[in-house]
Amino acid sequence: MTVSTPASFALVARGLRLYLGERQLLDGVDLDVPSGSAVAVTGPSGSGKTSLLMVLSSVLPPDSGTVEIVPTGERSGSSAEQDEGAPVVGFVPQTLGLARHLSAAENVAVPLESRRLPPAEVRERVGQALASVRLGTVADRIVTELSGGQRQRVAIARALAVMPHVLVADEATAELDPESRELVLGLFHAEADRGSAVVIATHDPKVIETCSESYRLEDGMLRRDS
Repeated sequence: MTVSTPASFALVARGLRLYLGERQLLDGVDLDVPSGSAVAVTGPSGSGKTSLLMVLSSVLPPDSGTVEIVPTGERSGSSAEQDEGAPVVGFVPQTLGLARHLSAAENVAVPLESRRLPPAEVRERVGQALASVRLGTVADRIVTELSGGQRQRVAIARALAVMPHVLVADEATAELDPESRELVLGLFHAEADRGSAVVIATHDPKVIETCSESYRLEDGMLRRDS
């Protein structure tokens, strides 16, 4: 993306607890993700990684504990954001969350239009985001006509288009071929270089290797990998 938001933020979670019925998914989880860093969250299937990322992105409220996006400084660049300095979260859900009846471009535009950005800026951001994931030529295609990997890249483009201060991605490379995976990881780390706090849930050792820190979620507790 060619435009940068002005402030940088860290993601700080404290004492997160989450229950599904009588099952405890999160048991006092603490996590610090500084501005400018990318961390991996690993763990066995069913360990609660998706629930944790939904809590971190404010999609799902915890039963107790807090998630804060804390200002840490200034970033270079300019922005047309209406609420300048307000933290912005980009989320790539494992289920992708795409509207099946909309085109790739229309899906990417949804969060931008909900923030009432000028139409010209929406078009520019959508075009840049889709081009960054090499989907510019399929912008007008309905997402159900795209492959699984292409749909995953549409969801990634949607998260990048909001120019997030915090980027949370749940298994965002699972459907990608090696070339596309390298492309997407490059984009995620470019966001970190831009000052974003990036959290990636993954089973992929090659993704974990690229992150500055790795944490494992198991039995509801999050521990830093040794």
